[in-house]
Amino acid sequence: MINRSIYKRFFLIFLTVFVLDQIIKYIFVSGYRADGECISLILVYNKGVAFSMGAFLQEWLKYIQFIMISGIFAFVMIKKEYLVDFTIPAGLLIGSAYANLIDRFIYGGVVDYVYWHCGFDFAVFNFADVMIDLAVVLILIKQYKIDKSNKVI
Repeated sequence: MINRSIYKRFFLIFLTVFVLDQIIKYIFVSGYRADGECISLILVYNKGVAFSMGAFLQEWLKYIQFIMISGIFAFVMIKKEYLVDFTIPAGLLIGSAYANLIDRFIYGGVVDYVYWHCGFDFAVFNFADVMIDLAVVLILIKQYKIDKSNKVI
């Protein structure tokens, strides 16, 4: 039986990331902009996924992503041992994924705003993107530790 505090922690992380991301995006949609020497804060609507890949899918992309994200969410809820082991990264990942997904339904694309242009141009990204990257790193580290501790000597 899974402890209720695990669910509470997961949903708290999920909601915190989702709400914080949407507040930041609202600031940029409302017109905020700042240009810097290396980083500019500008509003861009990404019609694709990472580096605008998949933009050719147009309207279909948001429905494909909805199915994929909901599948991951269902997996985490069904595989309770996964939720126990990966509470924080699962909350970060799923909360951020839904935050980016809701942008597609509201704005027609993901609201991106951080533009790195010091030495080289990098894709414009947002807070949710960073949280997704952090979640993946945490999952890899945790899985490595699990694999290492289960290794038979």
